[in-house]
Amino acid sequence: LRRTECPLVLDADALNILSTRAAWMQQIPAGAVLTPHPKEFDRMDGNECFSDYERLAHAREIAQRTKCHIILKGHYSAICNPDGTVIFNSTGNAGMATAGAGDVLTGIIVGLAARGYHTATATLLGAYIHGLAGDIAAEEKGMESMMASDIIEALPEAFKKLYS
Repeated sequence: LRRTECPLVLDADALNILSTRAAWMQQIPAGAVLTPHPKEFDRMDGNECFSDYERLAHAREIAQRTKCHIILKGHYSAICNPDGTVIFNSTGNAGMATAGAGDVLTGIIVGLAARGYHTATATLLGAYIHGLAGDIAAEEKGMESMMASDIIEALPEAFKKLYS
């Protein structure tokens, strides 16, 4: 963590490891992106939040303190930025709460960062495109049976909609 010089996106097991080593949170480089779902966030934060508002307030504070971007995943994911702003993503649906969907989000953000997008832009754009692809997949497959691969298959159409 201390030596990384490239954009960093932390999800899943990386967040679980951070939850067992609290001191490492201070070593995450500024501009990194963390993408926890609510339970991952509670473990990482070291607190069990009793409301979405409390969890959001904690995420906002951690984003400011660590100078990182935190996407608190949910039906309308909240993007907490280092400057204290919180942006709610307007795309996405409940069908995206499926195994591997978070990996797709991470891949989109990493891909955008690799293309040269600033981390803040890659985070916002990645969350939006991910949700938009999920909405397209839900229209075609239905939310109940949606899989992460359906979100991936909908990415080309999501990018087309974004640029049209």
